Amino acid sequence: MSLRILICDDSSLARKQMARALPDTLDAEISFAENGRSALSLLRGNEWDLLFLDLNMPELDGYGVLEAIQQEDLPVMTVVVSADIQPQARERVTKLGALAFIRKPTDPERIADLLNDYGIYRPTDAASARLTAPLHRDEAAPSRPGFHAAIQELANVAMGQASDLLARLLNAFVKLPVPKVDRLARSELYMAIAAADEKDKYSGVCQGFTGAGIAGEALLLFSDAQLKDMSALVGYGSEDETAAVEALMDLSGMLFGAFINSFGEQLNLTFGLAHPTLLGQHQKISDLLRYHRSQPEELLCIEIRYEIEGRNVSCDLLIVLTERSLQHLEQHLHYLME
Repeated sequence: MSLRILICDDSSLARKQMARALPDTLDAEISFAENGRSALSLLRGNEWDLLFLDLNMPELDGYGVLEAIQQEDLPVMTVVVSADIQPQARERVTKLGALAFIRKPTDPERIADLLNDYGIYRPTDAASARLTAPLHRDEAAPSRPGFHAAIQELANVAMGQASDLLARLLNAFVKLPVPKVDRLARSELYMAIAAADEKDKYSGVCQGFTGAGIAGEALLLFSDAQLKDMSALVGYGSEDETAAVEALMDLSGMLFGAFINSFGEQLNLTFGLAHPTLLGQHQKISDLLRYHRSQPEELLCIEIRYEIEGRNVSCDLLIVLTERSLQHLEQHLHYLME
């Protein structure tokens, strides 16, 4: 009898990658859900053997799905597949009943080993199956992911790498969003900071990067009040202005390096990094980004807001890619979107 497998992820690219990572000879019927609410609706209406579940999703995240499965005693084995690899994320999903945790991007060998460990798939039994009709069937297979969807999933994985370092540094849980991807004119870049308040003052750092025809800039922005709290949290002190700047530079270097390196690795690229530069201090967002106002070029902008659970501390990471980079980026993304 075929296994009934449900893959739940808001990213069409991630759903496609997860389906491709399953063994070719696995006797399975596969369905897909784009968010937690859709997944629960399917789980409640049918019998399922295995659920591959993402954590960071709109409407209802993976934690909410796990809680509902536990509360309603829904009969399905759940494997979390997530870019959020910080220690507390792993601990939380285990307590909520997840069978295992797999980091993105998915590794077919890791999936096969996991299925083998739990007696779901035996590679030795699969040899004879190759002589029979194809056993692997997709139901409502995800469509070919678009450019923005592919960029969003790359950003999601890179965000997870950076948050893991931040969580370990702070010994805290970092709440992660679904990355936002937009095309904006440089003059509108400040609009990418959705949570920004023009009454508040901000400090920021930027760092350029280039590689294989792709050029961009990473920016980290803190409101002044939250920078003081973050500075104190990492042990730099909250009153010393010099210490606050030092904390800002150190945190930005860590987040930029982790994010950009992971983003490049997924594209099989190595980016060269310029030295980080202090954008400014105690300014409105629009003033802090004033350099971009006079530039007519359009940018691809990735926005990520990191929030520290239980504390009034957050920061905004922006990755902006130049218009001339997009053609080169699409070429490198081609193999992911097939």
